[in-house]
Amino acid sequence: MAGSRKYSYWIIGLIVFIIIISIIPWGNVLPSGPKVGIVEINMPITNSKKAVDDLNYFNRKSNIAAIVVRLETPGGGVAASQEIYEKVRKISKFSDKPIIASMGGVAASGGYYIALGADTIMANPGTATGSIGVIMSYPIIGEMMDKMGIQYETIKSGSLKDSGSPFRNITSEERKYFQGLIDDLHGQFLSVVAKERNIPMDQAAELANGQVYSGKQAVENGLIDMLGTFEDAVLLAAREAGYVEEPEIVYPPEEKKGLLDMLFGDIFQSSPIGNLFLFPTPEYKLPYTIR
Repeated sequence: MAGSRKYSYWIIGLIVFIIIISIIPWGNVLPSGPKVGIVEINMPITNSKKAVDDLNYFNRKSNIAAIVVRLETPGGGVAASQEIYEKVRKISKFSDKPIIASMGGVAASGGYYIALGADTIMANPGTATGSIGVIMSYPIIGEMMDKMGIQYETIKSGSLKDSGSPFRNITSEERKYFQGLIDDLHGQFLSVVAKERNIPMDQAAELANGQVYSGKQAVENGLIDMLGTFEDAVLLAAREAGYVEEPEIVYPPEEKKGLLDMLFGDIFQSSPIGNLFLFPTPEYKLPYTIR
């Protein structure tokens, strides 16, 4: 009986040992070659949460030597772009991990804004970047509603409260109001470009006319640092961290999604229908996509 009990203890101990071994993050414990964390921003920027979470994840991981932000985006929301830029900039300034911006086919407007916070900006010769500016647009469907016999009544507390309503044409007062807003946001973008790229404000203003530049043109104009592929950016990140061997690429853990999120989440996020009746949103974004 005693022997049987002793045998049971051994079995329980072995099971506990296996469980402990399985949950230890050996990647953080055992020495290995350099690892470079990859943060992908590969769609229009509507929200900053995932990108910021991924950046924080790699910044906290002791086994991650450097970070590459891979940009494949036409830009997007002003505030979301600014929040991601601020996180990239803080890692560049306060962390000992190099952070490199790697541009794919398109890294324009808000995508370029984010890249400005990195230690080094790298693009392909044919990358579409720049597009430094702000755009705001919304549909006017008043005439269509009139034809359908539908009326839309608005009771407001001030003359500008329903500015941007899709149910009527814009007034001269509203146009002036929106232009002032756009000019202020453009000025914010312009200031960041001048500061981060260390170029005079008047030169930055000449470049910040909404024009799209190729990667080659962006280098010549001082908007980015160098030409290179994604692989080049990964190797540069490892070199800047002090490694000469080829690094291992690490992606952040995938976010668990429910069935409804998987079926409809991306559709609702990218669809303009949900924003149709909201206040027009200024964006650091290309109005078209270059393929």
